[in-house]
Formats: sequence, C-alpha cells, structure tokens
Amino acid sequence: MSQTVDRALTILASLGDGPASLEQAAATIGVHKSTALRLLRTLQEHGFVTRQSDHRYRLGGRLLSLAQQALDGIDVRQVAAPYLASLNERYGHSVHLSVLEDGEVLYLDRVESRYPDRPAGRPGSAARIGRRAPAAATAAGKVLLASLPEDRLAAFVAAQDFPAHTPRAIRTAEEFLAELAEVRRRGWAVDQAEYLSTVNCIAAPIAGSEGAAIAACSISAPPWAASVAELSRLLPELLCTVEAISLAYGGSPTPRWCENRCGAKHEVRASRT
Repeated sequence: MSQTVDRALTILASLGDGPASLEQAAATIGVHKSTALRLLRTLQEHGFVTRQSDHRYRLGGRLLSLAQQALDGIDVRQVAAPYLASLNERYGHSVHLSVLEDGEVLYLDRVESRYPDRPAGRPGSAARIGRRAPAAATAAGKVLLASLPEDRLAAFVAAQDFPAHTPRAIRTAEEFLAELAEVRRRGWAVDQAEYLSTVNCIAAPIAGSEGAAIAACSISAPPWAASVAELSRLLPELLCTVEAISLAYGGSPTPRWCENRCGAKHEVRASRT
C-alpha cells in the first residue's frame, strides 16, 4: 500500500472516534501539519471528510453513502436468495443476482441450472458468484444501466468501445442507447448470445427504496436448453419475482407487473429506515 493511501486511511479510521483538529490528525499519522492538511483537503474534496465551524474535521457524508451501498449489496443478496431458489425450482434454468460496479456487472449470487440431460462438453453460464461481465453486453447490465441518471449513463457510453464479443453484440453507441430506451420502456432486457455464444438471458431490475434499480435478477440458459423466445415466456414469473424481492427489501417496485401480468399479489412491507 502506498504511504499516502495508508496515511489517508489512518486519518479516516481515527476520525471514526470523533472529530479531530489538524494538529491531532498530523500527530496520528506522524507528519507535519502541512502534509496532514493536504491529505485532509483532498479527502474533503471527495466528500470523505468535512471541516466543522470549530475547524476540526469529521467524517463526511460520502462515507455514509458508500457504507450504505455496501450494506445494500449484502442485504439484497440475503433477501433475494429464497426467491432465486424458487424461480430455479420451477423452471430449472440458472438464476442470477447481480449489481453494477465500476461499469461492469458483478454477480452476487447464482442458483445453478438443473438439466437432467445436459449434453457433455456444453457449458452453461460463466456467471459464477464474484465474476464480472461487461454491462453493455448482458441483460442484467442493460437493466441496471437503464436506471442510471443521464450524466452517469453518458459517461459510461463515452468510455465504451463496444467490442464484438459475439456476432450478435451491439456495435455502436447509437444502437446501445436505442436498446436502453426500449429496456426502460418495457422494464426488462434480453441478451441473445451477445456476450457469450453459449448463453441466452433475460433480466429485470430490483428496485430500492428510492425506486431506482439496485440489482438485477436474471434467468439464463444455453441455446440448446432454451431459446430467447422460450425464456421470454417466463417473463411474467421473472417480473413477479423482482416485484416480490423489491417489496421484501423495502423498495418501491412498479406494482403493475404482478397484478397485470400474472395476477400475483404480495404483501407490502414497510420501507427500511
């Protein structure tokens, strides 16, 4: 670990015990006040530290926001687990829970497919727990990106070169933005062997307390087990599943999915505080 990073983390840890003056921060990391001041100002610029009216420093709101995001990522996995298992039990396909992290899809949980006669040598999904995948080429990534604010989405698209993972992959920013608009309109996304030629997938968003997508639930299958058309017949079940997870999590899903698509109704639980 670099010395600067180590010092910054040491300051942040010390501020967890309460506000500190510049002199106290400098003493904590054993440096001159000018060095400590530079570190504190950098942390302040990024929202990790706040300078109070008495000139002491305390932890900033950015840390609280990041901590909440980390807790949400863990919590949503626990809440979603029985729903993923139920969806897998009914249809046998792989079911995944994923989040958007650093412009990629990060798979938090997976229930393996249950094909009694899986052809030898034909792999299923490569989306193992902890694995990452390009968001622009996956169904889960599309539903999560479609929920981003315009400025964050524009920054993401500007950084993409849209590599041709398979012949079906999206090749241009214009094509990608048009697809995201359609995802936003209908509330779900599809990956027709766009990232891996061995995987078809559909995905829908799980809503958090403010209504934005905090995670995605997806159903995937190799083409020999289910075509995109066959997977799409499971959309009512998938949409009801994300509705149920959102409600159990304390989020704000769109209620039309369960009642209008398949008639299922779920008890609305109080939002978490």
